[in-house]
Amino acid sequence: MEETKEAQYQFLIELEKQGLEQLGLMSSQVWRDDPRRLLFVLARYKFVSKMFSGLKRVMEVGCADAFGTRVVRQEVAEVVATDFDPVFIARNQQRISEKWPITFKVHDMLAGPLAGGFDGAYAVDVLEHIPAADEDRFLGNIAASLNPQGVCLIGSPSLQSQVYASPPSKAGHVNCKDAPGMKATMSRHFHNVFIFSMNDEVVHTGFHPLAHYLWALCCNRK
Repeated sequence: MEETKEAQYQFLIELEKQGLEQLGLMSSQVWRDDPRRLLFVLARYKFVSKMFSGLKRVMEVGCADAFGTRVVRQEVAEVVATDFDPVFIARNQQRISEKWPITFKVHDMLAGPLAGGFDGAYAVDVLEHIPAADEDRFLGNIAASLNPQGVCLIGSPSLQSQVYASPPSKAGHVNCKDAPGMKATMSRHFHNVFIFSMNDEVVHTGFHPLAHYLWALCCNRK
């Protein structure tokens, strides 16, 4: 029998027999090509988890491979993670954890709200992929998916960051905003909008034009 040098780590060998955790389609590519980017992604999800801590029912919009979704699930009672691409949802359903159960659904937020009433909704790196002509329908349907007192958290790369973006990122980023633009857009759907800056894994309230990433925390839907 294989044994670790220190006895307290022997349980890891037993866990390995049950199967090692798997990365998703997107996170696997990032780990291969740009591993430190996973740190930034997880930091974004940690910010969501702390802002939503204690909420009962939360919806993620555009979860992709849902690598960071479990971080949010640590702090809330239920997460319904959605994406319009059935390929990602199918893979996610194959990797569901019994310890961290998450509901995955194929849903296009441009097609309509998701019924059921949510205490919180969030989208990490999604808004920049939505054409400006469709953003109000997209955000309006998110707001309509919330309970009247529900909160919304939208994270997106800043407009200023795009000069440093990779060619694949630029190809998909059709709607990046600066801080005033982000606030104006979200204010069409929520009475209260609070903008945060983010650089790498640090969230702050510093000078927005120097932010690589922006967050909009939105309350009281219109």
